[in-house]
Amino acid sequence: MKETVIQFGEGNFLRGFFDYFLDVMNKKGLYEGKAVVIQPRAGGKCALLNKQNSRYNLYLRGFENGEVKQEHHFIESISRCVDPYKNFEEYISLADNPDFRFIVSNTTEAGIEFDDNCRFEDKPCKSFPGKLTQLLYRRYKNGLEGFIILPCELIDNNGAELKKCVLKYSDFWKLEADFVAWLENENRFVNTLVDRIVTGYPDDETKEMHLDDNFLDTAEIFHLWVIEGDFEKELPLKKAGFNVVWTDDAKPYKKIKVRILNGAHTSLVAGALLSGIETVGEAMNNEVTYLFLNKFMQEEILPTIGENDESISFANAVFDRFKNPFIAHKWRSIALNCVSKFAVRVLPTLLEYKEKNGNYPKLLTLSLANLIYFYKNDNPEDAEGVVATMKNDSIEEILANTSLWQTDLSDMTEIVTEYYNKIDSFSAKETMKWILSE
Repeated sequence: MKETVIQFGEGNFLRGFFDYFLDVMNKKGLYEGKAVVIQPRAGGKCALLNKQNSRYNLYLRGFENGEVKQEHHFIESISRCVDPYKNFEEYISLADNPDFRFIVSNTTEAGIEFDDNCRFEDKPCKSFPGKLTQLLYRRYKNGLEGFIILPCELIDNNGAELKKCVLKYSDFWKLEADFVAWLENENRFVNTLVDRIVTGYPDDETKEMHLDDNFLDTAEIFHLWVIEGDFEKELPLKKAGFNVVWTDDAKPYKKIKVRILNGAHTSLVAGALLSGIETVGEAMNNEVTYLFLNKFMQEEILPTIGENDESISFANAVFDRFKNPFIAHKWRSIALNCVSKFAVRVLPTLLEYKEKNGNYPKLLTLSLANLIYFYKNDNPEDAEGVVATMKNDSIEEILANTSLWQTDLSDMTEIVTEYYNKIDSFSAKETMKWILSE
């Protein structure tokens, strides 16, 4: 089978996401092509992956439609892994093959960045956009058509940001204007949004079944890929049955994901930890935290962002995902840098609710009071200055601090203080029970 995809990243996520999609499309006879994986950083796992012929086992496990579901797949969609740090020529010569059409990447959120220490002559450039620019330049010199580039990094406008970096390298390295024109006209840098929890190498009995597989991967059943554009004819993902959305604008889907999934995590994390609950799954089995989550989702988040088929379906899926018995998602890890997360994920809903209804939503306001109480009375992991402010300043000063929230929330002082005092007097759990009975 010919090679048609260049993939930057050999990590768990792409192997449990795109490579799985590719494998299914191939085996259903809808597509014919394999991925060549590029190791984006020195000291990666390329040699180990090649040692097992780039094949591995994937288990999809979760809670769906009221029951536990498990699937096993043997993934054979990767042809080989290339380490550009040990064999730069093998890497750069990929640009010579006209069969390559797609480039897919997941190099972590920090991967799409410009590094002015990179030089065109480096073999290879340290940064991912630098490596990509080298590859694209060789492609241009060959007179071949460009690529459809599908970054999966979790940053806003990932395709546009990657293109900015490539254009910046073109200017920094003083590459010819015709190359820049080819970049603009022959390549598509596509904004995408990905959603799937890939848990990687398992800690349970599954690993005992595949002790010879160093790349054994596990992931949840749920997946979503929102892609700006429509390349279904070339990459028939929807025909293969995947939850893929081809669209002109990914922003509404990003809003749904951030406000519902991430917003639910951030709204519940402090209350759960203050109630002695360690994992998301435990919170779903606890009557108080489950009812609290359900009520703020149904009465405060969904009505604010707009209840439609997509938002309701996504919210329903969130409850199944949170119940997944195979994922021990710890609240402590979710609580990392929680003030900035609240400002991005929850506060917009809270403010829009106030604008629409004339008053602040009670449950999300209690979430803010829980957050402040958690920072003042626990050991939060956050920037030193944020922790100091949250611990030492008064509630009024915290709410008025525009560097924390990007807006002045001092008009919430009375209600947040009331809720804070109830938490202090009766506990977070009892305060959530009280507000649920209101």
